[in-house]
Amino acid sequence: MSNSSKLSTGAQPPDHPATGGGLENAVFHALQQPVIVCDENNRITFANYAAQSFFGASRQVLLRQMLDKIIAFGSPILELVEAVRQGNVPMTKYRVVAGPMRSSHESKVDVFASPLPEFPGSVSLLFQQRTMADKIDRQLVSQGAVRSATGLAAMLAHEIKNPLSGIRGAAQLLEQTIAEDEKLLARLIRDETDRIVKLIDRVEIFGDQRPVERHALNVHVALDRVKLLAQSGIARTASIVENYDPSLPDVFGNEDQLIQVFINLIKNAAEAIENTDKPTITISTKFVPGVKISVSGTSERISLPLEITIQDNGPGIPEEILPIMFEPFVTGKSGGTGLGLALVAKMVADHGGIIECDSQPGRTRFRILLPMAPSKILPLPTKTSPLKATSNPKATT
Repeated sequence: MSNSSKLSTGAQPPDHPATGGGLENAVFHALQQPVIVCDENNRITFANYAAQSFFGASRQVLLRQMLDKIIAFGSPILELVEAVRQGNVPMTKYRVVAGPMRSSHESKVDVFASPLPEFPGSVSLLFQQRTMADKIDRQLVSQGAVRSATGLAAMLAHEIKNPLSGIRGAAQLLEQTIAEDEKLLARLIRDETDRIVKLIDRVEIFGDQRPVERHALNVHVALDRVKLLAQSGIARTASIVENYDPSLPDVFGNEDQLIQVFINLIKNAAEAIENTDKPTITISTKFVPGVKISVSGTSERISLPLEITIQDNGPGIPEEILPIMFEPFVTGKSGGTGLGLALVAKMVADHGGIIECDSQPGRTRFRILLPMAPSKILPLPTKTSPLKATSNPKATT
């Protein structure tokens, strides 16, 4: 029996990677990237540990599957495999869609496909997940845009407010001397001037470069407060579902700023699901070891193991806005200023964390990764003053 026929029937020869033992097998399983091998009939004959995690299925299940059963619908991976098989040369596809079995979640990956000369017709596939790297890159670009807005705000805010004050004063004086039928125009000048001043006040927030005062705090306490505020105001028509990890360690953060971040995200979610059947907002927390980012100018890498996710079942964010949604003055809402998410990105960045978003029709998810409080930092005392159920938080849009 040939090697290829052995592979097609699932009976691997002793030196095949799918068999146990050997340095090669240990190396394959030690890789952090998912690796699978399919035979000439596209039946899976090998899957390493990372592949089991990526596709959401055990090795025993994967080895009973055909390739077209474990990749996302419409993915060009099948064409890639066939091209590698016909040309007998390695090929790569960048940013293609793949995802776990029995799941609607999809990921963009780079796929490295290579033929296996020892087993004619077999092709190995290595998946390099791009999702987190791309989103962190976008987050860093957004932070650069926020810093540009910061400089602009600091430079212009004072200079703009001075003439606006004069314009408003002149409008008040005119209102006292002109005819009654003309006073409406004077009031319009005054009201519009006040509106511009309020907008500048909000932009000035970006100019605050002072270090954030941070403490050890239980993020669930902050989220409970946000949920109470949301249910009595901005999200009173939505169902808010909690999915918390009760063992989550303290976050190293500023409670007021984190509450503002969560309120803004929940407000956006509530607005997105206004016309949705069974509007639902899901708040989740979990511990995700292994996520680290480099600090500019140093060799230090900061661990961001605390994940807070706010998800809604709305129509999703327009695809053209998604890559730039954290930049100032970008908005998909009628009448929006485009400052809310930029402010959220700034506050998260001030905490040393990152925020990213993935969206598709029926599910939009904002994911925040934050640092854990050092063990030597003591938590703040728990607030004992009760919240009023009538509170209606003010969130930036």
